[in-house]
Amino acid sequence: MPSFDIVSKTDMQKIDNAINTAKKELINRYDLKDETCEIDLDKSAKLVKLAAKQDMAIKTLVDIVLSKFSKQQLDVRTLDLSKDTKPSGKLVLKDLPIKDGIEKETAKKIVSFIKETRMKVQASIMDDQVRVTAKQIDDLQDMIAKLRDKDFEIPLQFENMRS
Repeated sequence: MPSFDIVSKTDMQKIDNAINTAKKELINRYDLKDETCEIDLDKSAKLVKLAAKQDMAIKTLVDIVLSKFSKQQLDVRTLDLSKDTKPSGKLVLKDLPIKDGIEKETAKKIVSFIKETRMKVQASIMDDQVRVTAKQIDDLQDMIAKLRDKDFEIPLQFENMRS
Protein backbone atom coordinates (compact mmCIF):
# COMPACT_ATOMS: atom_id res chain seq x y z
CA MET A 1 0.00 0.00 0.00
CA PRO A 2 1.30 3.47 -0.82
CA SER A 3 2.21 5.61 2.18
CA PHE A 4 4.13 8.66 3.34
CA ASP A 5 5.24 10.13 6.67
CA ILE A 6 4.46 13.58 8.01
CA VAL A 7 7.39 14.85 10.08
CA SER A 8 8.67 18.11 11.51
CA LYS A 9 12.46 18.17 11.43
CA THR A 10 14.90 21.01 11.81
CA ASP A 11 18.27 21.34 10.13
CA MET A 12 20.66 22.12 13.00
CA GLN A 13 23.43 23.19 10.60
CA LYS A 14 21.21 25.89 9.09
CA ILE A 15 20.18 26.99 12.58
CA ASP A 16 23.87 27.17 13.57
CA ASN A 17 24.59 29.30 10.48
CA ALA A 18 21.67 31.62 11.29
CA ILE A 19 22.84 32.08 14.89
CA ASN A 20 26.43 32.76 13.77
CA THR A 21 25.29 35.46 11.32
CA ALA A 22 23.05 36.91 14.07
CA LYS A 23 26.11 37.14 16.35
CA LYS A 24 28.02 38.98 13.61
CA GLU A 25 25.17 41.44 13.15
CA LEU A 26 25.01 41.96 16.91
CA ILE A 27 28.63 43.14 16.90
CA ASN A 28 27.92 45.67 14.13
CA ARG A 29 24.61 47.07 15.44
CA TYR A 30 24.97 50.68 16.53
CA ASP A 31 21.84 50.67 18.71
CA LEU A 32 23.23 47.75 20.74
CA LYS A 33 26.79 49.07 20.94
CA ASP A 34 26.74 49.92 24.66
CA GLU A 35 24.50 47.00 25.63
CA THR A 36 25.64 43.69 27.06
CA CYS A 37 23.92 41.30 24.65
CA GLU A 38 24.51 37.64 23.92
CA ILE A 39 23.07 35.07 21.55
CA ASP A 40 24.00 31.43 22.13
CA LEU A 41 22.91 28.12 20.65
CA ASP A 42 22.80 25.00 22.82
CA LYS A 43 22.68 22.20 20.25
CA SER A 44 22.26 19.37 22.74
CA ALA A 45 19.26 21.01 24.46
CA LYS A 46 17.99 22.49 21.15
CA LEU A 47 17.74 25.92 22.70
CA VAL A 48 18.61 29.46 21.62
CA LYS A 49 19.61 31.57 24.63
CA LEU A 50 19.34 35.35 24.59
CA ALA A 51 20.71 37.67 27.28
CA ALA A 52 20.63 41.47 27.54
CA LYS A 53 20.36 44.28 30.09
CA GLN A 54 16.86 45.41 29.06
CA ASP A 55 13.62 43.95 27.71
CA MET A 56 13.86 46.25 24.68
CA ALA A 57 17.25 44.78 23.77
CA ILE A 58 15.81 41.24 24.12
CA LYS A 59 13.06 42.15 21.65
CA THR A 60 15.71 43.44 19.24
CA LEU A 61 17.69 40.21 19.64
CA VAL A 62 14.57 38.16 18.86
CA ASP A 63 14.02 40.26 15.72
CA ILE A 64 17.63 39.70 14.65
CA VAL A 65 17.37 35.93 15.17
CA LEU A 66 14.06 35.72 13.28
CA SER A 67 15.42 37.71 10.34
CA LYS A 68 18.47 35.45 10.12
CA PHE A 69 16.23 32.37 10.26
CA SER A 70 14.21 33.63 7.32
CA LYS A 71 17.36 34.43 5.33
CA GLN A 72 18.51 30.82 5.84
CA GLN A 73 15.11 29.58 4.53
CA LEU A 74 14.25 28.24 7.98
CA ASP A 75 10.66 28.39 9.15
CA VAL A 76 10.45 30.81 12.09
CA ARG A 77 7.73 28.62 13.60
CA THR A 78 10.49 26.21 14.65
CA LEU A 79 11.25 28.60 17.52
CA ASP A 80 8.88 28.67 20.49
CA LEU A 81 8.44 32.40 21.21
CA SER A 82 5.82 31.88 23.92
CA LYS A 83 8.23 31.78 26.88
CA ASP A 84 8.55 35.00 28.86
CA THR A 85 11.76 36.77 29.77
CA LYS A 86 13.19 36.13 33.20
CA PRO A 87 15.44 38.44 35.21
CA SER A 88 18.79 37.05 36.35
CA GLY A 89 20.92 39.48 38.28
CA LYS A 90 21.82 42.40 36.02
CA LEU A 91 20.65 40.64 32.86
CA VAL A 92 17.32 39.63 31.39
CA LEU A 93 17.26 36.13 29.86
CA LYS A 94 15.02 34.58 27.24
CA ASP A 95 15.13 30.99 26.05
CA LEU A 96 13.81 30.05 22.60
CA PRO A 97 13.32 26.26 22.43
CA ILE A 98 13.66 24.71 18.98
CA LYS A 99 10.68 22.55 18.09
CA ASP A 100 11.69 19.19 16.66
CA GLY A 101 9.21 16.44 15.94
CA ILE A 102 5.43 16.49 16.10
CA GLU A 103 3.93 16.66 19.59
CA LYS A 104 1.05 14.34 20.48
CA GLU A 105 -1.56 17.14 20.51
CA THR A 106 -0.52 18.42 17.09
CA ALA A 107 -0.42 14.85 15.74
CA LYS A 108 -4.00 14.35 16.96
CA LYS A 109 -5.05 17.57 15.19
CA ILE A 110 -3.43 16.33 11.96
CA VAL A 111 -5.15 12.94 12.20
CA SER A 112 -8.54 14.51 12.92
CA PHE A 113 -8.09 16.90 9.97
CA ILE A 114 -7.31 13.93 7.71
CA LYS A 115 -10.45 12.15 8.93
CA GLU A 116 -12.56 15.30 8.39
CA THR A 117 -11.57 15.43 4.72
CA ARG A 118 -13.34 12.07 4.23
CA MET A 119 -10.77 10.97 1.69
CA LYS A 120 -9.89 7.29 1.33
CA VAL A 121 -6.71 7.51 3.44
CA GLN A 122 -5.74 6.13 6.85
CA ALA A 123 -3.58 8.05 9.35
CA SER A 124 -1.74 6.70 12.37
CA ILE A 125 0.54 8.34 14.94
CA MET A 126 4.00 6.77 15.24
CA ASP A 127 6.19 8.41 17.95
CA ASP A 128 6.87 11.94 16.63
CA GLN A 129 5.49 11.44 13.12
CA VAL A 130 2.22 10.60 11.39
CA ARG A 131 2.01 7.87 8.75
CA VAL A 132 -0.65 8.18 6.05
CA THR A 133 -1.60 5.20 3.85
CA ALA A 134 -4.03 4.78 0.97
CA LYS A 135 -4.81 2.37 -1.85
CA GLN A 136 -3.92 4.88 -4.56
CA ILE A 137 -0.95 7.22 -4.70
CA ASP A 138 -3.15 9.98 -6.18
CA ASP A 139 -5.13 10.12 -2.92
CA LEU A 140 -1.88 10.62 -1.02
CA GLN A 141 -0.80 13.45 -3.30
CA ASP A 142 -4.19 15.15 -2.85
CA MET A 143 -3.82 14.78 0.92
CA ILE A 144 -0.36 16.37 0.85
CA ALA A 145 -1.82 19.34 -1.04
CA LYS A 146 -4.60 19.73 1.57
CA LEU A 147 -2.14 19.45 4.46
CA ARG A 148 0.08 22.15 2.92
CA ASP A 149 -2.91 24.51 2.77
CA LYS A 150 -3.77 23.99 6.45
CA ASP A 151 -1.67 25.68 9.16
CA PHE A 152 -0.78 23.45 12.12
CA GLU A 153 1.60 26.05 13.67
CA ILE A 154 4.66 23.90 12.95
CA PRO A 155 6.55 23.34 9.71
CA LEU A 156 5.63 20.00 8.14
CA GLN A 157 7.71 17.88 5.79
CA PHE A 158 6.48 14.88 3.83
CA GLU A 159 8.94 11.99 3.60
CA ASN A 160 9.22 8.31 2.66
CA MET A 161 6.68 8.32 -0.16
CA ARG A 162 6.31 4.66 -1.03
CA SER A 163 4.18 3.12 -3.70
